Amino acid sequence: MDLIHKTILCPFCGHPTHVTLDVSGEDQDDIEDCSNCCNPIHIVTHKDDLHKSVQVFVDAEDEQIY
Repeated sequence: MDLIHKTILCPFCGHPTHVTLDVSGEDQDDIEDCSNCCNPIHIVTHKDDLHKSVQVFVDAEDEQIY
């Protein structure tokens, strides 16, 4: 299992939140609650095997990714 530890900022209150992401499989689409304001944070993790990189997209749960 490949895990990465990342600090993200809550899109609601800006509070830093520490998350652990599993990048061993396919793309991940998760919801993590902010430890400060308790609002849901939408986290999308994309593993790019060709470029050997991981992209993490963070937004509010009610926003959409285009």
